[in-house]
Amino acid sequence: MKDCGQFYIDGKWVDPAGVNDLLVINPANEEPIASIALGSAADVDQAVAAAKRAFESYSETGVNERLVLLRRIIEVYQSKIEEMAETISLEMGAPISLSRKAQAPAGLAHLLEIVKVLERFDFEELKGSTLMRKEPIGVCGLITPWNWPMNQIVCKVAPALAAGCTMVLKPSEIAPLSAYLFAQILHEAAVPHGVFNLVNGDGPTVGAAIASHPDVAMVSFTGSTRAGVAVAVAAAPTVKRVTQELGGKSANIILDGSDFENAVKQGVQECFRNSGQSCNAPTRMLVPRSKMAEASVAAKRTAGATIVGDPFAKETSIGPLASKAQFDKVERLIHQGIAEGANLIAGGLGRPEGVHKGYFVKPTVFADVRNDMTIAREEIFGPVLCIIPYENENDAVRIANDTPYGLSAFVTSGDAQRARQVAKRLRSGNVHINGARVDFGGCFGGYKQSGNGREWGEAGLEEFLELKAILGYASEK
Repeated sequence: MKDCGQFYIDGKWVDPAGVNDLLVINPANEEPIASIALGSAADVDQAVAAAKRAFESYSETGVNERLVLLRRIIEVYQSKIEEMAETISLEMGAPISLSRKAQAPAGLAHLLEIVKVLERFDFEELKGSTLMRKEPIGVCGLITPWNWPMNQIVCKVAPALAAGCTMVLKPSEIAPLSAYLFAQILHEAAVPHGVFNLVNGDGPTVGAAIASHPDVAMVSFTGSTRAGVAVAVAAAPTVKRVTQELGGKSANIILDGSDFENAVKQGVQECFRNSGQSCNAPTRMLVPRSKMAEASVAAKRTAGATIVGDPFAKETSIGPLASKAQFDKVERLIHQGIAEGANLIAGGLGRPEGVHKGYFVKPTVFADVRNDMTIAREEIFGPVLCIIPYENENDAVRIANDTPYGLSAFVTSGDAQRARQVAKRLRSGNVHINGARVDFGGCFGGYKQSGNGREWGEAGLEEFLELKAILGYASEK
């Protein structure tokens, strides 16, 4: 069993201020794989003090110096990408095929993208006699989840480094091992002491200490809407910047005139990807009412072909959920769907047949769902799809927007112009047209209770900068 009982502070591994250990559980077999220390406010104080000291010099580094640093990080990351993929699969249960194809490469993609952004980014612009100058905001607290660990960590760390900020990272205590490996990568890449610091812990202790700390200028948080509210409340007395990427209940509108059966198949697969543990998963599939029976048949067939199993087995489509708490939540909401009268056409309660250990759930599909049902309102965060009928295009848009969330949405149509027009009407931070994949150069973030602020690419860099106007900088002619 791996011992990860230290924190990375001021360029070295240090012992925590107190003793409070936690076992990291392999969700595929419920066996412990590592032990980590849970930090305290004292550990946060030490990490923030290191970051504050480092900010004085790191904030003054030039763009070229930061580019050299980022390129060194990329080189080391590339050398450890297979180890990163295996670590992610072990700690949170993603199939190794997904970890190799998407989970680990997502971190690399953000690093590569921020280099491209930084190479062309203008930190100063003269407007008349006034210099508009973008400066690093200061010490940043980064709080990240377990479902896409490297995607969420690196999409914060990379722009913070590019901006000239220093930081304290609190990764999820459920899947902390990939963060440990990432800290080792940064250390090997010779990130200056104190620029990056890592403290493990839970939200109510370490998360709250970071959010409320007077020397933290900004908190970037990814997680549930409930936890995001707690972070914002803790941060409010010090009036720091808070950016949040929170929950989602994304609609997938399949318009008539599309390749319907294929659109349903792809929608189900996208919903189940990562065991449904993605905040932007298309969990509400909207189909014409006249096509409900056809959609049900196609969705049931796709769910039946989804192989649930060992994350390291080649044939596995989806692995376990990441924790017992998540397993219990998903089971509760499947039960709620049945109790409220949704038509269960695939999956249901309990582990898949023949599985007696691990946090595995059945790929589940409900048809004839009303948008006011609990399973259509709450973020389930498991492989559970709701198929909702609509009467016409306007009705589809109304249903899609009838949610407290607004992170992502999907539109499928054989008519590209029609899909574009529908996409513009959806109240969400991003919209995928006809199965378009993520664009690391675009932006990611949500409307409404899905958060505020944006990550990824140039928009993500802007979040870590303050805008200063220096009046009278130049003489007007």
